[in-house]
Amino acid sequence: MISDIDIGLGERFKTAFRRYPTGVAIISAAGPVGLTASSVASVSVEPAALSFSVMGSPSARAVTEAPGLVVNLLGPGHTRLAHDFSRPGSPRFTPEQGWEFLPTGEPFLPGALACLLCVPLHLVPVGGSTVVVAEVRQVRLGDQRKGHLVYHDRRFVERT
Repeated sequence: MISDIDIGLGERFKTAFRRYPTGVAIISAAGPVGLTASSVASVSVEPAALSFSVMGSPSARAVTEAPGLVVNLLGPGHTRLAHDFSRPGSPRFTPEQGWEFLPTGEPFLPGALACLLCVPLHLVPVGGSTVVVAEVRQVRLGDQRKGHLVYHDRRFVERT
């Protein structure tokens, strides 16, 4: 039996999280392939680990199948980049965007607040999404910028 609480739960759930601002990252892997994520969270300090979730897009599948990946934490000045990696067919990994490549092929963004080089530990399917838990093997800190970039109410919002 479906209760009143269950009716519209999915829509209310999405609305609740639209009201909750989150940080923005680009997850990248060799290929190159990448996607914008607003679900990055720290999991553990010892061992250093983080998590994020992805849906079933071709980029998401490539990221979840990669042996290594980079979580590029975005800041002020990265709104266009966040948009580019959130839309299919948008420009990605162009010289103008400032990408560099590790010897192992993963792209990283030197202008990001931080780049976390990771290896996946666990892939947990949940509904139509996959939660990725990854061990952080190296952290490259970029310039500390004043301000932030968040995803809020289905928009990228930049404050400097």
